Amino acid sequence: PNLEKGKFVICDRYADSTTAYQSYGRGLGLEMVKAINNTATQGLKPDLIVLLDIPVEEGLARKRVKEQDRFEQEEIAFHQRVREGYLKLAANDPQRWLAVDASQSKAKIREIIWQRVSQLLSRQGD
Repeated sequence: PNLEKGKFVICDRYADSTTAYQSYGRGLGLEMVKAINNTATQGLKPDLIVLLDIPVEEGLARKRVKEQDRFEQEEIAFHQRVREGYLKLAANDPQRWLAVDASQSKAKIREIIWQRVSQLLSRQGD
């Protein structure tokens, strides 16, 4: 409903996450997963995807919780494949993706993201 009203929508994850986890992480056919995503989203694609990239071991260490979900219980190799998948997706569509080195300070990460969001917002007004 908000998109139909011309409002901005921010999502934590979207169809590209399915591609990274299912195609790259689990080895399902890339074209099949993309086709399913396209059908499920009716071709809707975000204007901007921010990828907060960090080495797998560091990311898992930050995420340590008492009860891990099924993804956190996966082996390191799975997480490595998912990360590589995200990086490939970002490299193949740099107009929509912003890959940010998440090992930087929060202030630096915020600055990088805001710069890209500001550019996007200024183009929206055209």
